[in-house]
Amino acid sequence: MSVIRSAGLRGFRATVAELGGDAEEMATACGLPVAALDTDDLLVPDQAVAAVLELAAHRLDCPDLGLRMARRQDLDMLGPLALAIRNATSLAAVLECTSRYLFVHARSLSLTMEPDPYGDRGVIALRYGANAPGLPTPVQGTDLGLAFVHRTIQRLVEDRYGLRSVELPYRPAAPIRTYEEFFGAPVRIERPAALLRAPAALGDRTLAGGDENLHRLAMAFLAEQSGDAAAAVAPRVRTTLQKLLGTAAPEIEVVARLLTIHPRTLQRRLTAEGTTFAAILDEVRRDEARRYLTTTDMPMSQVASLLGLAEQSVFTRCCQRWWGATPTTVRKSKTV
Repeated sequence: MSVIRSAGLRGFRATVAELGGDAEEMATACGLPVAALDTDDLLVPDQAVAAVLELAAHRLDCPDLGLRMARRQDLDMLGPLALAIRNATSLAAVLECTSRYLFVHARSLSLTMEPDPYGDRGVIALRYGANAPGLPTPVQGTDLGLAFVHRTIQRLVEDRYGLRSVELPYRPAAPIRTYEEFFGAPVRIERPAALLRAPAALGDRTLAGGDENLHRLAMAFLAEQSGDAAAAVAPRVRTTLQKLLGTAAPEIEVVARLLTIHPRTLQRRLTAEGTTFAAILDEVRRDEARRYLTTTDMPMSQVASLLGLAEQSVFTRCCQRWWGATPTTVRKSKTV
């Protein structure tokens, strides 16, 4: 069974309510936990998610349900992949990391760049779909995915990006003009695959506000994703904090986003493992402080900054608490 993070259902409850339906009843009918409607980090069967979208579209006579939901979704639903995307400095980097790591959000989904199916060398095709041979293409799920990719690119480039056409592998029940108004481009139906056809130069677009250090950090964590939701989380928090110190704020929200876990869920799991986020952060800072003090000649102010501490005086108080000595004494003795 392939799973998807429940973040993929963002906007479902609100959209169904707007149309006069009961989102919880529909979720239950499709075997989804009601909690999946309100949290991002549950792993739920992707076929059940596809089924609940189709059920809602049918019951509520809303054939453009997927497009409506897409208007309520944002990049944050992708967890650590969102951090990599937001800090990419070019659209080429965004497309590359998304094509490599979309599976972190949903095991069966893929987004790939391909040559234009019509042979236009000035055009590339972004192919979106589920890797589920033999199963029918889920209309609402595919609509939602294509629409999400389209809106994400628009937000990143802060402009229209020259979309040439949208290719759909089915004949939708909604009028074609509904799709064309949404995408702002011609829509072709009953094609071999779900595609967004865009200018080949799209990847050359630079993005403002990216941070290469955070992008590399996020990519490293994506590469290390094991996909084992039941594994102990404390070691992963420790590793994350070791890499975050001196690069980004060592806050639980940042760590949770990288680990694709809601902050409250992360707190609960750490408690169940007999520790807390604050305790792990303190241990990591202590270990890193020992390393800096005993193996380098860095100024104390720089060490404090690398530990994510606001002031050198705070660092001094931490050393007194950890070892009963000042940083200077620890550096001279090298015995802690």
